[in-house]
Amino acid sequence: MRVIVDRTLCESNAVCARLVPEVFVVDDDDHLRIKHEQPPEALRERVEHAVRRCPRLALSIVED
Repeated sequence: MRVIVDRTLCESNAVCARLVPEVFVVDDDDHLRIKHEQPPEALRERVEHAVRRCPRLALSIVED
């Protein structure tokens, strides 16, 4: 599993960062940063939830 952010859609609302702070963070410049593009499988359910909750639909998961 690899997490991808569409930078043209992302508004750095931080919904994903609140749901899975182990994977997503909004930096001091108010930009979303993905800490782990390939998060551990143990976080899959939470990452999938964060992808679904993104208000701009800017996140996606690609299976490797």
